[in-house]
Amino acid sequence: MKLIIQIPCYNEEDALPVTLRALPRAVAGFDEVEWLIIDDGSVDRTIEVAREFGVDHIVRLTNNKGLAAGFQAGLDAGLKLGADVIVNTDADNQYNADDIPKLTEPILRGTADMVVGDRQVETIEHFSPLKVRLQRLGSWVVRQASSTDVPDTTSGFRAYNREAALQLVVVSKFTYTLETIIQAGKQLVATDHVPIRTNEKLRESRLFPSMGAYVRRNSVSIFRIYAQYEPLKVFMTAAAIVGILAAAVWTRFFVAWVQDDGAGHVQSLILGAVLFNAAVVLGAIGVLGDLLAAQRSLTQRIFERVRRVELQVGVKPSHYEPGNPSAKNTYKKTTGADAGPATGKTQEHEAIKL
Repeated sequence: MKLIIQIPCYNEEDALPVTLRALPRAVAGFDEVEWLIIDDGSVDRTIEVAREFGVDHIVRLTNNKGLAAGFQAGLDAGLKLGADVIVNTDADNQYNADDIPKLTEPILRGTADMVVGDRQVETIEHFSPLKVRLQRLGSWVVRQASSTDVPDTTSGFRAYNREAALQLVVVSKFTYTLETIIQAGKQLVATDHVPIRTNEKLRESRLFPSMGAYVRRNSVSIFRIYAQYEPLKVFMTAAAIVGILAAAVWTRFFVAWVQDDGAGHVQSLILGAVLFNAAVVLGAIGVLGDLLAAQRSLTQRIFERVRRVELQVGVKPSHYEPGNPSAKNTYKKTTGADAGPATGKTQEHEAIKL
């Protein structure tokens, strides 16, 4: 059994040493543990730092394509490198690497294909009460959209078995976290969640420059992703709402007409007609969207089969460079049955001084 731990990176030369120092080189249940860095067009020493710390594999994207593209590139590379399980974590050391065995345990037990780490956001000190409430609200919306029970849908600390990784296709340009959960729910991928710990914050988030941007981007992402998978439900609901408004406006006109005052409410008749036309258009869009969703589902199945063929014929990962595994013994750490006590913050502070 091979475990590959992937880390999407963009200009992470300062934080990456902290993250790599904490990663395990042995995890209970796995014969091999390898590290994979996805460099998303960094212009600093991210690649050099990765090699210094003995990273086994590097995927170097030619320019900055975004977190979602980096995550997808990591899944593709991990599969082609023979991973049975892929764990995704962040380069800013947000997640406690000692919880990787906990994250992979449901997969090894055979009860889950995809496991999401639950940060228990209410316990994170640097999260404001407003951010905690927004996180909970957003996760609730995603749970309703995906029919899953994942409590922390924006957590990037995740584990995927080979089958789940083969099925997932990220098309969002912003973030993979929400889309993969909704996609997993719609494709009936067995999902689970486990409580995890977080570390002290090393830097501010680069995804969200402000709380307003966080709400705006996540709201748009949730709606867009859900509409991709349930277009008929989304647009028929909108059509029904607009149709009810049209009926209400027409009712006002007909009541006035019965009372011999219809001439004074012609505007209601016109507005009702406009709203009715809008409802018809929304319904038509829903039908067309449903047809396109069926085609998307077929395309996704074809893509999955192409991936399987690529694995069988031994196609190499795109943008791949070998790392420097000869240096990995310098920073060796075990996690799991043979693991020693966690060094936690001491390691982090020592690494950040390098």
